[in-house]
This record gives sequence, structure tokens and C-alpha cells, in this order.
Amino acid sequence: MDNIGKLRNMTSVYLICNDEMLLLYRQGSRVVNNVWVGSAGGHFEENELNDPKACVLRELEEELAVTKDMITDLELRYVSLRRTKGEIRQNYYFFAKLPNGNNMKLTSDEGMLKWFKLSQLKTLEMPFTARYVIEHYTNTGQYNNKLYGGIADGEKLVFVELPEF
Repeated sequence: MDNIGKLRNMTSVYLICNDEMLLLYRQGSRVVNNVWVGSAGGHFEENELNDPKACVLRELEEELAVTKDMITDLELRYVSLRRTKGEIRQNYYFFAKLPNGNNMKLTSDEGMLKWFKLSQLKTLEMPFTARYVIEHYTNTGQYNNKLYGGIADGEKLVFVELPEF
């Protein structure tokens, strides 16, 4: 069965300050364009293939000039799998707190940054898997520190808790 092409490994980070989340209206990308995404993220470098945290920290610094010491509570909370365009896309979704982030003058070359109340997130247009991650996070994930795996079935993302055993 040779209908699977490549793996595309990507990270994304959602920064939270109080009851708001920083999102990026992504513009000019050939993969994800004109939708709201995490504040920073991107593809793994070759030396990061087994270290999504290293990737997300690099992307955060490159795209927002936010360093590891400026954030707290960085956690991998969701891993999703989606098969599309001959690829298996693996997304690693991190969440972190950015104390006083609302007062910072953050900019991005990737598009427009904006803070949203958590209650507003469900109304925004987002990429397929990100939409379900944010929905699950606002309904369930924000109230615990569990890691969830999500498989895209063509209609939705189906989540399962990923316990360590």
C-alpha cells in the first residue's frame, strides 16, 4: 500500500494571558492562509524531528521575538494526525502563559496578531485540526493538564486522552 507520501511535522503555540489567547491571522502562506492560527509555529527542522518543544521554542523566538524565559507553563497538550494531499500531517499543539502579554507590542511577519477572549474563539475561522483543538481546549482542556491525541476522520477530530503507561 504505497498511497502514503511524506510526513509533515508541525508545531503551534497558543499564548494565554488572563482569559485571552493570542492568535495570528495568517497571511501569505501557501499551506495555511487567511485564517486564525496559533501565535507562532511551523515545520520541524531536521535536528528537531524528535523534539517538538525545541521546534516550538525556535518558532516562537523567530516569529514573535518571545524567548523561553518570557513564558510560563509551556505544555504539549494536543497531537493531531490528518491525512491530506498524500501526506500524514502531525501537529503538535502547545499552550503557554505569557504574563503581561496584553501589554506587549508583539508583531509578526506572518500576519496580524490579536488577543481574543476565550469565549470568542469558537466563532473564528481556523484550519481544520486547529478548530477542533481550540473547541476541545475551551470545553475541556483548559480545566486540566492532560495530553490528548486527535485523529481526523474527515468530518471532525476525535480526541483520546494519551495517558503515560
